Amino acid sequence: MSDKKNRRPLRIINSVAPIRICDNGGWTDTWFAEHGKIFNIGVYPYAEVQLEIFPPGSQEERIVIYAENYGERFAVHPEKNGYDRHPLLEAAIERMNVPHDIALQATIYSEAPAGASTGTSAAVAVALVGALDCLTPGRMTPHEVAYTAQSIETDMLHLQCGIQDQLCSAYGGINYIEMFKYPYASVSQIQVPNSIWWELERRMVLIFLGKSHSSSKVHEKVIRQLENAGPRCRQLEDLRASADHSRDALYAGDFDALGRAMIENTEAQGRLHPDLICPEAHRIIEIAQAHGALGWKVNGAGGDGGSIAILCGSISHVKRAMIREIEQENALFRNIPVYLSRHGLRVWDRECC
Repeated sequence: MSDKKNRRPLRIINSVAPIRICDNGGWTDTWFAEHGKIFNIGVYPYAEVQLEIFPPGSQEERIVIYAENYGERFAVHPEKNGYDRHPLLEAAIERMNVPHDIALQATIYSEAPAGASTGTSAAVAVALVGALDCLTPGRMTPHEVAYTAQSIETDMLHLQCGIQDQLCSAYGGINYIEMFKYPYASVSQIQVPNSIWWELERRMVLIFLGKSHSSSKVHEKVIRQLENAGPRCRQLEDLRASADHSRDALYAGDFDALGRAMIENTEAQGRLHPDLICPEAHRIIEIAQAHGALGWKVNGAGGDGGSIAILCGSISHVKRAMIREIEQENALFRNIPVYLSRHGLRVWDRECC
């Protein structure tokens, strides 16, 4: 679609939100778990949203989305039923009630690969909700942004979706999340000295398996099993315990214990269903073990594709040798440099001359 050229926006709104890795306790932030405990880490690369605000009638369509990663630009009509291009983006536009006295283009971009099991879609939704919130009076809290983003996926798109990804993107940092009754949760940010923060950042590696993760029949089977087993079943309790162990290890600055908690969680995932740890992930784990890694966590729910977080030992050149071997093992495997996020959702805007 084409828009009138040489337009100058009246206002530009920017927002960014981090993605999530190392979600120990994942699966327990869901409706069938009823209550849960999750440890996770917000990292960059982040999801980025930019809104260009124009006078009404200044472009062919009032609301335009530019999904930059996909090279797609398309119009959104919130008044019409259904979503046909990028449902998450279209549903967010509808949910946030864009005022009728403006036109806008929303550009969405993320350096994190889609389907990497790092909560990228949640980060996009949080960043988009945060930016759109600036168009109307009042400001949502980080918690409100997270719940709105999660509601878009569950209530509007009818997807299976926990709450931890959205909370991590909204708050950033290192989090211990207690979901006392789905979807209501408290977020306790883990504050550690800079020396521990920097060391965790240096040791953490994110490997993308090279193919997008998507929900599958395996996940549906696991959900049915957990639903029938009840919220206090052994499988879910094992996952909740790994979140406690992760929190305690990090407060103590004990990276060996944190690594054990990551392994504990990954093994618990495998007990839910062996296919949640795919062959590619197993091979990466073997290489990581050979290089003395302390721990590994298959990110997200697990399954085919996605990514794995690895906690390395103390020697940097050993970490780099591990990364080289992993990338040489399979042309699809790719290291994604990550930096721990001091902040969650950030939104700022400026008037244009």
